[in-house]
Amino acid sequence: MTSHNAATPSDAPHTRATRVVVMGVSGAGKSTIGTLVADAMNFPFVDADSLHPLDNIRKMASGTPLNDDDRWPWLDLVGHELATTRSAGIVVACSALKRRYRDAIRAKAPDTIFLHLDGSLEVLSSRLEGRSGHFMPPNLLASQLEALEPMEADEAAVVVDIAGSMNEILDEAVAGIRKISDN
Repeated sequence: MTSHNAATPSDAPHTRATRVVVMGVSGAGKSTIGTLVADAMNFPFVDADSLHPLDNIRKMASGTPLNDDDRWPWLDLVGHELATTRSAGIVVACSALKRRYRDAIRAKAPDTIFLHLDGSLEVLSSRLEGRSGHFMPPNLLASQLEALEPMEADEAAVVVDIAGSMNEILDEAVAGIRKISDN
């Protein structure tokens, strides 16, 4: 990994906070569930899509997947947002599909908990079909599912199946985050 992903003293967490990244492929509900989790835990919510450079947004809108060179500066900003929170916690929605992307975020905010919203192709496709005004075209779902690397045993993570009701997803997510953050 290149040096731009290494944590520096100024990027070190400033407070003992619960840092959560709500992750998953497009259509998993990162923004919706992330907002609900943040509200339930009384934390601010940030959609990492708002941190993307304009060139990345244009690239995705044209149907072109991002490459790692596109992602590193964005992931650096995501990690910085988590690391520098002054709140008791923060929830950030970010795809974080690959282990090396999660590692880049953890380089800035080592105690980050990843909430993986996991779903079948059928559930994800139906969610994308009903969505408008988003820069991720549904045809990129297949490339995201190919890129997705499951959480590993050494990662602080909660994996929630999104086939359940919104209340079931929220309850399971908050309980899992609290269990990890209380340890």
